Amino acid sequence: MVMDQTVVSDKGKLKATLKGELYTSPVVFELEKEHIFDKSWVFVGFEYEVAEPGRYITTKVQNENILIVRGKDNVLRAFLNACRHRGATLCSDPCGKTGLIRCPYHSWSYGLDGSLLGVPNTSECREELVNNENYSLEPVHLQIWHGMIWLNLSENPLPVEQQLDTQIFDRFGELATFSRYQIQHLKVAHRKEYEVAANWKLIVENFQECYHCSAIHPELTATLPEFRSGIGTQNSTGGGAKFNDELEAFSLSGKGNRPKLKGLLPEDDRLYYGITILPLVFINLTPDHVIIHRILPISPEKSKVICEWLFDPEEMEKPDFNSADAVELFHRVNMQDFEACEWCQENMGSRAYKNGGILVPIEQHVSKFYNYVLESIGMKGE
Repeated sequence: MVMDQTVVSDKGKLKATLKGELYTSPVVFELEKEHIFDKSWVFVGFEYEVAEPGRYITTKVQNENILIVRGKDNVLRAFLNACRHRGATLCSDPCGKTGLIRCPYHSWSYGLDGSLLGVPNTSECREELVNNENYSLEPVHLQIWHGMIWLNLSENPLPVEQQLDTQIFDRFGELATFSRYQIQHLKVAHRKEYEVAANWKLIVENFQECYHCSAIHPELTATLPEFRSGIGTQNSTGGGAKFNDELEAFSLSGKGNRPKLKGLLPEDDRLYYGITILPLVFINLTPDHVIIHRILPISPEKSKVICEWLFDPEEMEKPDFNSADAVELFHRVNMQDFEACEWCQENMGSRAYKNGGILVPIEQHVSKFYNYVLESIGMKGE
């Protein structure tokens, strides 16, 4: 299949979007998996979830089942969650604690460092198998960034900071502001999953612009009045949105008396920041909590989004702690955004969108994302 993915030339004050085929084509989706998802650092969880030796979590990245486990030497490692004998899944539970990784099928056992330790009823070849690196669990690159666990499926990935710190610097012009929120010291108080009938790129470009905010986000624009102008926090380097003067907190009711997160300065108060971490993560910073989205692309026209609300664990332990009001605000924003993405996905295969659409000046920063996608999959300038 040969596709012409040349983007329509920019004319005057308008810029072109991607063509509709890039949101529906299985060929393009496979290119994205190979050249974007499989080569990027992917956020999968939090270090506090596996803080003790023997603690593990399981996840899936693309088509690979992954096991993340804290070793007896206190080192956090990731492995393909597949027995080297016949390929059975080793750990099916989403999380747990163990002293030994044992295959449920034939009872081959592995140490927490991935080494093969036991192979029952194989005396004639046991020495050939045990402690042989060829039969150890297949490792996956893992790095911690601000308390978050990131995995990379490629053979020789660049350091995680090269992908992530670069984007934080582009967003703020420095790294200090982001670091002050100390995500590594926060914990998840609430988690929601959304099934979205839309291509992952529609979700990303929607988050990056606020041209739609006055039309579909009444609760958000009531909280952040400047969003009614169509200018969001990602239109410029360092941009943050101020709360409505009549509100106390970033919550549906506008009420809240939680203290600021411990690392914040006075100038960080009553501000919201939205951050896109390409390819698949959004981070939202507020004075008393942080919201993190991660997209799991399912197919060209389907995605899953996991959204987590993080708070100071000391606040979470207080008897009067209640995150519902804060959660409900961005849950409504999520539902509104994802419905809008689905409106668009319905017509990505239409002849009306064969050559794509346009970006007006207020949303043209999204074109950087388009360039990132096209360059990554080798279609830039074709």
